[in-house]
Amino acid sequence: MQTTAATQKQRSIGSVQFLPVNLFASVMGISGLSLAWQQASKLFGTSPVIGDIIGIIAVLMFIALSIGYISKWVLYPQKVVGEFTHPILGNFFGTITISILLLSSVLGTYSQVLGQTLWIIGTATTLVLSFVFVSRLLNGNQEPANAVPAWIIPVVATLDVGVAGGTMPFPWAHEVNLLCLAIGGIVALVYFVIIVSRLIHHVPMPAGLTPSMLILIAPFEVGFLSYTNFMQQIDQFASILFYFGLFLFVVLFFKVFKKSVPFGASWWGVSFPMAALSNAALEYALLVHSWLLIAIAAVILTLLSIVLIVLFIRTLNILFNGKLLRG
Repeated sequence: MQTTAATQKQRSIGSVQFLPVNLFASVMGISGLSLAWQQASKLFGTSPVIGDIIGIIAVLMFIALSIGYISKWVLYPQKVVGEFTHPILGNFFGTITISILLLSSVLGTYSQVLGQTLWIIGTATTLVLSFVFVSRLLNGNQEPANAVPAWIIPVVATLDVGVAGGTMPFPWAHEVNLLCLAIGGIVALVYFVIIVSRLIHHVPMPAGLTPSMLILIAPFEVGFLSYTNFMQQIDQFASILFYFGLFLFVVLFFKVFKKSVPFGASWWGVSFPMAALSNAALEYALLVHSWLLIAIAAVILTLLSIVLIVLFIRTLNILFNGKLLRG
């Protein structure tokens, strides 16, 4: 009876073999929202408890997804290998390392040792992953249609190293942050040109990949956060990064948020670029104290919060109705 009940439950909810790696983008988005609300408590005087609660949700989601994906790796290793070697889906493994880096910032406020440990793990895995994926692309024979915004994810991960580790006390952290800023900044620029060229000159991406277009703003906003964290100031170069990312967000917003785009796990691809934009706007407003920047920061934070609440509810809905984990 118990076996029958378990089988029926698996059939109703689905199988872990269909757990998509890109769902880790949800941890990135919610971690980014937690950090944004922590910044908002300094700018707007909101309760820091809001950021703490969201941070707990991000940690629980990461644990749940890690257990699920490790189970998939153990039970269906060929599925994981298939995702990792896929020219598009493989790039979403970068969402795991970025999640670890962002959680190092979320948890670092409670335990320095835990935050530093996660940062070291996240930095090491990020550098390895970036090496693997850049090397893979340089093997040649890449299909132009595969040049999609998801390519940027492993590269953005190197920029997140500086965002999370700008104040790390290790004597070697300064050079590691500089190394990652260099890798992320230059490679992201090259990828950006290639991807935009593909979007202009080739057929539109499949509808399921449309939400990932917002990833194009990530190098500029994460780059802004990493650069300002490293330099400890906002100069004109940082301002250019922020404002171009903001402009690109406005352009892409109307191309992504359309009723014709079906909902799925890929929609979480909008969460972390928006979270990066929100954190960048809040940091800019905190340092510059411009009423316009404060208004922009408030609007983006509100929009980010609404979008993530909707994504969270809709994801739970497709999980329990069996659509999320069904092949």
